[in-house]
Amino acid sequence: MSRQPSDSGDTLVRVGGVLFALGALATLVTFVPYAFDLARFPATAYWLSMLMPAGLLVSLLGLLAGARAQSRRRRAAREAASATG
Repeated sequence: MSRQPSDSGDTLVRVGGVLFALGALATLVTFVPYAFDLARFPATAYWLSMLMPAGLLVSLLGLLAGARAQSRRRRAAREAASATG
């Protein structure tokens, strides 16, 4: 288990993962009528499929935010070590 503080980037990655999973599920569900020759779903189901790329974008933004926070922490530690040393 990591002892690093939880960043907002971690939260964004988790939220993005949930959005991606919901979007993937909606995408699979929208293909069911085509496979079994059923009536099409309403447009809302197709719009829910757009959660998948939105989740990917949120996750990538979270990864970027986490990397920037880690870089800032590393730079601050390096400056503190050089100031005391």
